[in-house]
Amino acid sequence: MKKTSNGIRFETQVPLHEVMKNNPTMIGIEATVAKAAKAMCHDKVGSVIIIEHNKPIGIVTEEDITCKVVAKDLKPSTVHVNKIMSTPLITVSADKTVGDAAHMMVKHKVRRLPVIDAKNQVIGIVTVRDLLTVSNELNELLADLIEINREDIVEQGMCNRCSQMSDDLKRVDNMMLCSRCREEDNIT
Repeated sequence: MKKTSNGIRFETQVPLHEVMKNNPTMIGIEATVAKAAKAMCHDKVGSVIIIEHNKPIGIVTEEDITCKVVAKDLKPSTVHVNKIMSTPLITVSADKTVGDAAHMMVKHKVRRLPVIDAKNQVIGIVTVRDLLTVSNELNELLADLIEINREDIVEQGMCNRCSQMSDDLKRVDNMMLCSRCREEDNIT
């Protein structure tokens, strides 16, 4: 967390290497769509990075196979990945943050970003799902912190103990109690 002039905000600049998947699935440009699909099934992933001369040049996703091969009733063993891959390959540097990756995904309208090192070698991949996992964890942490640091809030409604309507409800041990029930428990 960082303290700012208008209060506290969460530091969300999580390094990308903390959420990326290492050693993404890669195949050569000469491969068929059938080989790409088998590799994706074997590794239980939704994409395969296409390489040529050890350089990443494109990506094939489940959606590419479905829309560009299956929907056109083409035979996967006769279609080469270079015919259906998305290129040029949009990549992100390993020294970037989750926020940087999210901005790139939005800008380029992609859901997967291969992560490259200083030598332009693919070392990982980050997906929208990976970013959402970080976001969900931060949201859960924030909700817990809000609950822990919550000041008594006066609310109107029904007392959780006596079921009487009150315009002076306060949260006590995760229950909304009226002033009478709080007095019975010696809580002010």
